Amino acid sequence: MEFFNHLAVGFGVALTPANLAFAFLGAMVGTLIGVLPGIGPIATIAMLLPLTFHLEPVSGLIMLAGIFYGAQYGGSTTAILVNLPGETSSVVTCLDGHQMARNGRAGAALAVAAIASFFAGTIATFLIAGFAPPLSRIGQSFGAPEYFSLMLLGLIAAVVLAHGSVLKAIAMIVMGLLIGLVGTDGNTGGQRFTFGIRELIDGVDVATLAIGLFGIGEIISNLARPAEQRAVVTQRITRLWPTGDDVRRSWRAVLRGTALGSILGVLPGGGATLSAFAAYALEKKSSNEPERFGRGAVEGVAAPESANNAGAQTSFIPMLTLGIPGNAVMALMIGALTIHGIQPGPQIMTERPTLFWGMIASMWIGNLMLVIINLPLIGIWVQLLKVPYRFLYLAILLFCAIGVYTVNNSYSAVIIAAFFGVVGFVLMRLECEPAPMILGFVLGPLMEENLRRAMKISGGDPMIFVSRPISLGLLIAAALLLLILVLPFIRGKREEVFQG
Repeated sequence: MEFFNHLAVGFGVALTPANLAFAFLGAMVGTLIGVLPGIGPIATIAMLLPLTFHLEPVSGLIMLAGIFYGAQYGGSTTAILVNLPGETSSVVTCLDGHQMARNGRAGAALAVAAIASFFAGTIATFLIAGFAPPLSRIGQSFGAPEYFSLMLLGLIAAVVLAHGSVLKAIAMIVMGLLIGLVGTDGNTGGQRFTFGIRELIDGVDVATLAIGLFGIGEIISNLARPAEQRAVVTQRITRLWPTGDDVRRSWRAVLRGTALGSILGVLPGGGATLSAFAAYALEKKSSNEPERFGRGAVEGVAAPESANNAGAQTSFIPMLTLGIPGNAVMALMIGALTIHGIQPGPQIMTERPTLFWGMIASMWIGNLMLVIINLPLIGIWVQLLKVPYRFLYLAILLFCAIGVYTVNNSYSAVIIAAFFGVVGFVLMRLECEPAPMILGFVLGPLMEENLRRAMKISGGDPMIFVSRPISLGLLIAAALLLLILVLPFIRGKREEVFQG
C-alpha cells in the first residue's frame, strides 16, 4: 500500500502543468540531440545545467532526466534510417535496424524500437519505485567509512565496465580526482593546485568542466573528421505497425533485454551502452538462427533498444538512493542537485519526497510522451540530418558559452571551458574516454571528505574501514573487481561483449 501512496504523491507532482511542460521539453530536446550525431546527452545536459538554477529543483531534474532517456529514442531513429547512431548506445541497433529499413521495413523497425523502449522504461520506472525505499534505508545506516568504501567500489567498477583500455580508464579517473582537488581546502583553508590563478580559488565548476570536455571538445573533434557519407533512407515510410511474425520473434528479446538492462544499469559504469551491447550479444548467442543477425533480424532491434532504455533509467537508482553516480550523466545530475544546495543520498526520500517521487513518476510520463511524439515526427528528423554540421556547430558553441557564463557571470569560466575543450579533443584523439574523468571529479571531493571524517572518528586508525561489516564487504567487492582486471581470461570476455 505504501508503494502506491508514494506513486500517487509522485504523479501528483509530475502531472502539474509546469512539470508536464518540462517533461515534454526534456523528451523533445533529448530526441533531437539523439538524432543529431556528435552532440549526445552529456554535452546537452552540461549546457543546460546552469539554466536549472532558475527552476524549481524537481522541474530541473525532470527536464534533465527527459533529455537522458529521450536521447536513447532519438539515437535509434538515426541508427535505423541513416545507419548513423546518434547515441553510442544505438550503435548495435544499426546492425539490423538499418538492414530492415533497406528492405523496406523502416516503419516496423521504428515501431518495434519505440514499443520495446516504452515497455522497458515502464518496467524500469516500477523497479526504481520498488527498490529505492529499501536501498535508501540501507543507505541511512552508512557512516563515513561505508561511504568511502562504496565510492571506491564505484570507481573501480567504472574501470572494469568501461569500454576500451583499462589503463586509459584508470588514468581518466585519476585525472578527474586531481581536478576535483583544485581550489580551497575546506578543512585547512589552504589553496591547492591553483598555480596562483585567482579564478581557481573556488575550484572548477562541474558545468564548466563538462561543457568543455563534452560540448566544446566534441565540436572540435567532429570538425576534425571528414564529412560522413550518410545513407539516408529516401523511400516513404508507410506501414508502422509490426507484423504478427515480428511480435512473435521480438517479445522474448524485449523481456531479456529489459531484464539485462535493468541489472547492468544499476552497476557503476554500466548504463545504457553496456546494456545494449550485452543484450545484442546474448540474443545472437541464444538464437536458433544466428545467421539472421546483421541481415534485418527484428530481435536485433528489440533487444538492444529495450536494454538501453532500461539501463538508462535504472542507473538513477544508485544516484538517487546512495548519492553515487554510475556514469557521467548521473554525475551531472548530482551537479544539478548541488546547484540547489541539495545533498544527494538516502535522506532525499525522507526530506524531499515530492522531488524524489515526482521525478520517478515523470519518467513513465516522459516515456509515454516519447512514443506519442516520435513516430509522427520521423520525417522532420530525417530532414534535420541533411543540415550541414558547419551550420549546427556555431549554434552549439554559442549555447556552450552562454551556459558557462551564466554559472557565475564570469568570462574566466568561458576561458576555462575552452581550455578543457582542447583537453577533451586531445583525449579523444588519444582514444581516452573522458566520461570516467567526470566520475572521478564528482566523487573525488566526496571521497576525501568521508576519508577525513572516518579518520577523525577512529583517531587516525585505518582499521576502521575493515572493522565495520558493510565497509569490509564493499572493500572485498572492490578487491574482487580488481582481480577481474588482472585475469586475462575474464578481461578477454569483457572485450568480447563490446565486439558482439
